[in-house]
Amino acid sequence: MSALELRGRVLVVAGSDSGGGAGIQADIKTVTALGGFSATAITAVTDQDTNAVHGVHALPPAFVAAQIGTVLSDIGADVIKTGMLGSIEVIDAVATAIDNLGADIPRVVDPVMVAKGGHRLISEDAVGELKKRLISGATIVTPNLPEAEVLTGLEIKTVSDMDAAIDKLRQLSAKAVLLKGGHLEGDHIVDMLITDSAVQKFEGRRIVSSSTHGTGCTLASAIAVSLAQNQSLATAVERARDYVLTAIETAPGFGSGHGPLNHGHTLNADPYRDRAGS
Repeated sequence: MSALELRGRVLVVAGSDSGGGAGIQADIKTVTALGGFSATAITAVTDQDTNAVHGVHALPPAFVAAQIGTVLSDIGADVIKTGMLGSIEVIDAVATAIDNLGADIPRVVDPVMVAKGGHRLISEDAVGELKKRLISGATIVTPNLPEAEVLTGLEIKTVSDMDAAIDKLRQLSAKAVLLKGGHLEGDHIVDMLITDSAVQKFEGRRIVSSSTHGTGCTLASAIAVSLAQNQSLATAVERARDYVLTAIETAPGFGSGHGPLNHGHTLNADPYRDRAGS
């Protein structure tokens, strides 16, 4: 296996976070910290801090598609990760660009819908298009509980609700779904990795912290770079969860709201770095 394959190229298609905690900024930091190479196609520029999204400026769909085409034509990608897309027009432009030049590249889809502060990041009418054009056929989609409720039409508040949603999530036609339980009440967190044939549960204690901005972006990008480095799906999820938990535990405490993680905590020590194909 060559050094390039071990390094892993990830093309991230997502919005920019001026506060540096989520979006493209979190994606680049995560991929870099875990030994990968990140290229980007920016879908929108946001004005945000740890308290709120104060404004969103969407880039023209054709320009978003142009970024994807240029990167794939020259640098290429081992995995494509999508985050904030926002509208039907952008989703269609992204999906078409991927179909044209990267149809066979594994996709990690983070169905970003609402910012941590409550700001809506995708239009209501775009959800169906996201399911049809990008989630269907994806290697893995990573919804939290509110996002899974939108995707399935079910109420998902408890672990029992998560179990009851498995069949509906399988109907999204992704190869796998990581249903994230961070919105569960209580100190015990359960995430479920759902495939057509199995459900694997990852359980752990809740870390009480206000430094949780960008956890979804970070987790999905950690999975993406791990897959780009030829790790198995289960190992990629395990590594990503470990990375995010430590990033929360060692967060710098910046800002007065939902603060950023410590994305650089594993730059020099990553126990998963050489576990390709495990």
